[in-house]
Amino acid sequence: MRRTVSDRAFETAFLFKCAVAAIVVVTFGASEAAAKVAGIQLAPHRAVYDMKLSDTEQQSGIAGLSGRMVYEFSGNACEGYSVNFRFVTEFRDLSGGSQVTDLQTTSFEGPDAESYQFLSKTYVDQKLVESSRGLARTETGLKAVELKEPDEKSLQIGQDVQFPTEHLMNIVKTAQDGGHFTASDIYDGAETGDKVFGTTAVIGAKAVGIVPEIDGERQDALDAVASWPVTVAYFDPSTQENSGEQTPVYQLSFRLFENGVSDKLVLDYGDFKIAGTMTALELRDLTDKSDCE
Repeated sequence: MRRTVSDRAFETAFLFKCAVAAIVVVTFGASEAAAKVAGIQLAPHRAVYDMKLSDTEQQSGIAGLSGRMVYEFSGNACEGYSVNFRFVTEFRDLSGGSQVTDLQTTSFEGPDAESYQFLSKTYVDQKLVESSRGLARTETGLKAVELKEPDEKSLQIGQDVQFPTEHLMNIVKTAQDGGHFTASDIYDGAETGDKVFGTTAVIGAKAVGIVPEIDGERQDALDAVASWPVTVAYFDPSTQENSGEQTPVYQLSFRLFENGVSDKLVLDYGDFKIAGTMTALELRDLTDKSDCE
């Protein structure tokens, strides 16, 4: 059955909610993960991306797409990390209809990934259609989630499931160590807050000096920062079939810089793709609190 423009708008908003965190890691326990990423410093920054339809097939039902994504990251290893994210996009279907989707999320991840708080709201044509809010904590042998929205309930997820900033730091560490493949289960409160997604990723060759250009100007602050091309496949375990190779829900490709900045986004939904180009970048001062005195 062909998906409507409303379906696509909502799905793509959810996709970005998952994808912008760059949630790809090698699977291991939380305490071991914290030790492995010690010394990784992510740069507080604000990045803006223009989004557009780059490729589509007729069965997608999409005639056009445009939008903007704003991503703000702050914090440090001692005090924890905050993310504010907004993605607004307009879809146009083959019959001439259009719809505007506005996804807004905020989250805070505690030091050593011991806790994760999140709030997410999705609006379609200025009407709230989905909201999720909750708190996840690392406990002995597992991670527990207390959801407040859309419904109050408790659930447990595996000890090896990763939170977003923990994931981002791990993919940087994997790349620094020369690794080219990672896999993990991830949790970021997506959809109704009760799903864990599987991911696999391929990391390409390291490069230095490949930096974004904004309004024709090279971003010299990234000139000496190492980066890697990364492709991530996302899987929904709840839809996994008993036999045969599992098909990813979507794939995300991007260039990941060693300080956590991402550029050249491409979202592949199978029958359509969305490309994101960085149009603004503000790198903020990094307070070195690696010793956590």
